[in-house]
Amino acid sequence: MFQFEPNFLRIKPGDSVHFVAKDKGHDVISIPGMVPDGAEPFKGEMNKDITVTFTKPGVYGVECQPHYSMGMVGLIVVGDPSSNLEKAKAVTQPGKAKQAFAKLFEQASK
Repeated sequence: MFQFEPNFLRIKPGDSVHFVAKDKGHDVISIPGMVPDGAEPFKGEMNKDITVTFTKPGVYGVECQPHYSMGMVGLIVVGDPSSNLEKAKAVTQPGKAKQAFAKLFEQASK
């Protein structure tokens, strides 16, 4: 199955997320345009775990690069999402990622 589990997180600034490479052929990277201003984009290596500390409030879109268009995406809300929520929503998504993000953005708005 091509999905992050969980695919939605709500955390506080300064919290870290550990991404586990459970199956071969997956990675995790931040999506351009879907990180708050001043936040560092990140890119994990294929088949390797990565821990990312999120210091800037806002929303962070993540993808598995080989399975992005198949909807393997996630959304991390750090503190208040308002700093870049609308900007992140405006990013064009391929294939099933568009449907997946529509649901994730609904959760972020709650």
